[in-house]
Amino acid sequence: MSFVRRAATVLAAATAITAGLALPALAHVTINPGTAEQGGFTKVAFRVPNERDDASTVKVEVSFPTDHPLAFVSVKPVPGWSVKVTEGKLPKPVTTEFGELTEAVTTVVWSGGKIGKGEFQEFEVSMGRLPEGIEQLVFPTKQTYSGGEVVDWADAPKADGSEPEHPAPLLKLTPATGDDGHGASASPAAASPAPSVTPVAAAAAASSDGTARLLGGAGLAVGVIGLVVAFLALRRRTS
Repeated sequence: MSFVRRAATVLAAATAITAGLALPALAHVTINPGTAEQGGFTKVAFRVPNERDDASTVKVEVSFPTDHPLAFVSVKPVPGWSVKVTEGKLPKPVTTEFGELTEAVTTVVWSGGKIGKGEFQEFEVSMGRLPEGIEQLVFPTKQTYSGGEVVDWADAPKADGSEPEHPAPLLKLTPATGDDGHGASASPAAASPAPSVTPVAAAAAASSDGTARLLGGAGLAVGVIGLVVAFLALRRRTS
């Protein structure tokens, strides 16, 4: 009996550990699509998942870069949400093909709506021209919950490639490939479409982390099989 109890204890503990390792990582605030061509205009969606079971997301504040300011920023209305676009003085003027910029959009805030448990929302923005000669733009974002909690998605990418605890939404910039030399349309109106902004249940977003779930499930299966083999081998030795 003692052998059976020990085996059962080991099996239960190892299964719990294996299952924990197989759980997918929590979703983060992201930009979709996550890449755009340098020198052009683009339209993206800030995708905001609700990660709390006991609170709803009621406010989203996105900060825009001031070291590489964007001359043109416009937002698409989201049903049930109000939006406030704030412009501010730049730390120093920036010369662009449209002239010298001394002010630019610094923040965009969506409020008044609600992202409930198991849902996400997408907030669309058209912007440009995107800077040339740099590889990425970072958009620190604050997510406010109905209970008063504020999650600051502001951590810059780590040099070693690992993910920080609260990664800021990141737009990677690729070299232009378009015939016009900028690799994108010449106006915000011609920017490519982004996903719908209708709230969707978390199950509909499963494709975004399908790989993580698949690997997690495979790891759990391998772990359980290994435990069964070890249990049988131990039983044979004690028989």
